[in-house]
Amino acid sequence: MQTPNAPIAARGVPQGEDIASAGDIVQFLRLSLGSEKYAVQINAVREILQMVPTTPLPLMPPFVRGVMNLRGAVVPVVDLGARLDLPATDVGRRTCVVIVDVPGIDERRPQTLGLLVDAVYEVFDAPVADQEAVPRLGTRIDPGFIRSMVRIRGESTAELNLSAILDQQLLARLIACHATDPLSEALTALA
Repeated sequence: MQTPNAPIAARGVPQGEDIASAGDIVQFLRLSLGSEKYAVQINAVREILQMVPTTPLPLMPPFVRGVMNLRGAVVPVVDLGARLDLPATDVGRRTCVVIVDVPGIDERRPQTLGLLVDAVYEVFDAPVADQEAVPRLGTRIDPGFIRSMVRIRGESTAELNLSAILDQQLLARLIACHATDPLSEALTALA
């Protein structure tokens, strides 16, 4: 495992592009959300940080923990567990912020986000041939948020599809809906 605050070398290939052949090896980062283990392709990961202070933002849904300062840049921090309708991350000793780049609304420039996760375990290699289809039933999260099932030491681990989970247009709609709900409730109470 990389030490916190140490950059991870990324391949520079945007997540979601299938350029690998069946004999190729893909690298993954294994992390946990609560008691469940998940994997993400390492090419989307820029670095892993120990938990850093965040500034909360008003009228945000629970999965938006706020923003952080990353070397002078303002980076939104998303609680990955809460975004997947799992229990929100309880900040503890092993809690990390995984800095990722995902496709932005402007496709020429990726969006940098921080993902709050319970723990980060390791970087591992998996042959493309060992990746399995996503089961339609039996997953704790929406199957649309899973790219594949990856085998690590005989255990099947869900590979998260960060492009779908962090789709900028979907996130903007979720935030807009959440921001209007409290306002409409307050107006109804005043009437």
